[in-house]
Amino acid sequence: MKCIVGLGNIGKKYELTRHNIGFMVVDRLVESYNLELNQQKFKGLYAIAMINGEKVLLIEPMTYMNSSGEAVRPLMDYFNVSTEDLLVLYDDLDMPPGRLRLRQKGSAGGHNGIRSLIQHLGTDQFKRIRIGIGRPTGHLKVVDFVLQKFTHDEMIVMDKVINQTIKAVEAFIAGERFENIMNQYNGDV
Repeated sequence: MKCIVGLGNIGKKYELTRHNIGFMVVDRLVESYNLELNQQKFKGLYAIAMINGEKVLLIEPMTYMNSSGEAVRPLMDYFNVSTEDLLVLYDDLDMPPGRLRLRQKGSAGGHNGIRSLIQHLGTDQFKRIRIGIGRPTGHLKVVDFVLQKFTHDEMIVMDKVINQTIKAVEAFIAGERFENIMNQYNGDV
């Protein structure tokens, strides 16, 4: 079973914000396969589906970003999913909007959601797709920036990024070697 985790914050207040790009990708994936994230267990909202012949667990933690591992680890344990089959989708301030960076492992890089996952999983050896959201300009604080909604023009770019991310996720689900997926999807959309 493959496990796809989108990181974000729960609640209407945070919908379509930069920090919720992981949720946005999972939501679009769920929508494209006519699924619903309608099951809840261990502080996570999830769905199980067959996608391209592979059983897939789709998760959105309901813990807020900084405690994402509290939802993901128990669900992975419950469904007996290994970290080898985990793919995490999340925002990255250090890349401009429109850029994807796929990695097989690594540190949290200052991202509290990833820090929580590493802490709860006991490893940094899991696949991830970092989705560029850019940095704030002027005097805007980072926390205020990531919790803002995308502008109309930014959403045009992010819509393309979401679609490209879904293609990479589908390749992962289909069992393509992750190195090949990285070669194909790393970079600007």
